[in-house]
Amino acid sequence: MTIEYLNIQPGGAGSPATARDKIHNIEELARMADATRAAGGQVVLAHGVFDLLHMGHVRHLEAARAEGDLLIVTLTADRYVNKGPGRPVFPELTRAEMVAALRCVDGVGISNWSTAEGVLRFIRPSVFIKGQDYANEAEDITGGIRRERELVESFNGRIVFTDDITDSSSALINRHLNVYDSEVNDYLSNLRDNDVASQVVTALEGIQNHKVLMIGEAIIDEYQYAAPMGKSAKENIIASRYEGREVFAGGVIASANHVASFVDQVDVITCIGEEDSYEDLILETAVQNVNVHFVRLPGVPTIRKCRFVDPGHLRKLFEVYHFDDTPLTGRKEDEVCSLIAERAADVDLVIVNDFGHGMLTPRSVDQIIRRSRFLAVNAQSNSANHGYNMVNKYARADYVCIDAPEARLAVRDRFSDISDLVQGPLRELIDCDQIIVTHGQNGCITFDSKNGLGKVPAFTRQVVDTVGAGDAFLSVTAPLVQSNVPMELVGLIGNAVGAMKVGIVGHRQSVQRVPLMKFLTALLK
Repeated sequence: MTIEYLNIQPGGAGSPATARDKIHNIEELARMADATRAAGGQVVLAHGVFDLLHMGHVRHLEAARAEGDLLIVTLTADRYVNKGPGRPVFPELTRAEMVAALRCVDGVGISNWSTAEGVLRFIRPSVFIKGQDYANEAEDITGGIRRERELVESFNGRIVFTDDITDSSSALINRHLNVYDSEVNDYLSNLRDNDVASQVVTALEGIQNHKVLMIGEAIIDEYQYAAPMGKSAKENIIASRYEGREVFAGGVIASANHVASFVDQVDVITCIGEEDSYEDLILETAVQNVNVHFVRLPGVPTIRKCRFVDPGHLRKLFEVYHFDDTPLTGRKEDEVCSLIAERAADVDLVIVNDFGHGMLTPRSVDQIIRRSRFLAVNAQSNSANHGYNMVNKYARADYVCIDAPEARLAVRDRFSDISDLVQGPLRELIDCDQIIVTHGQNGCITFDSKNGLGKVPAFTRQVVDTVGAGDAFLSVTAPLVQSNVPMELVGLIGNAVGAMKVGIVGHRQSVQRVPLMKFLTALLK
């Protein structure tokens, strides 16, 4: 039997001139697989990140090649690698070329799907190769192994688990490459010694059945992309060229989508305007297990924050608010209070995203405090309410999560150490036993009344967009605090959420449970 793509000897007729010649798009690889099957051969597929090629990979792929006549290897594209900050270390074309340099590999491609399932549908291998560490479906945090097995079996293929030298690119990178600074390396080393990875999995699995009520303003975040061209010839202004627009459902809606991946059900109480309501966008954006309850305000628009952004480096130039932030009164205030009274008692916890734009009045805040079994709060300081929307408007909470500037404003202290403020004046200002203050590149400070202070470093310096990072931190960590997860572990998970969110433009994606668990697992290897 002679097959065009099989058994090519180095330097022989028809052999690839370089490793790069083995790299193809997925459609070309599918044609190679079809030709092999037509000639009676067996197609083998291996899939992974292959960030740092090591002996475990070599033995794994040699074993794979022994299972058939054509070995195709596909690699996860850079944008889908959920291995933590600074990963992948090597870009996708470099990773592909390293794998293609192995003699046992016949073809290599870069997958533009987030999982292997898309590639499997194209290649339809007779044998799908996985490492031995994936053999136990019960230990798979993603559920992907079961789905892959069912898909392979649907076209009469089988999964084979290789069993040779096992190692992890993540573990080798963490041990031998300076991906993180010394503070983060020391912190993570201590966690690895204490098997924190299993605690993270247990903590996130422990909140899956929770029901959450989120309260706060819906905000439309609009990004107008405008490339600066230079000074206007006749005016003392910079002229820009319009290059596009994105509109996202943000505020409490984005926060709800973050937590929805981790819990069973999310209800949202929010306000929208009857003019320029963006109701359809909000309902289309809300994920399946998010139920939105609207209070519609006559004569005003839904809050819209329009940011003008230089598309070259995503630098924000300026922003314009479209809103009426007059505090609610009368029937609309009654409506908010009635929804709180109706919904708060039926959930495990209430999360308040208070953006300070008029929805949450003293009366509705009182309802929230009285009706909530467990209350998590953020009162945001922004350009529209600077100095007027302090967290101490909530006399009591079970969990407070604010950033360092908000903490300083609340206690009127610009210069003291944040740790001193958290356990001293901030604690005296609001009746709350569990507090986290996020601190940008300095990580976060955790506090609980039993164990005192803790500090968790930031896991990334690669910031694309900070919009909504603090809201994502609050929404994912609040159910963990309600479940009595230790606060330093909450801070670890929250900082991972923040690191993922600052890599996302606007609200193009929400933070998801499986990518977060992969991120944390890679950090802790």
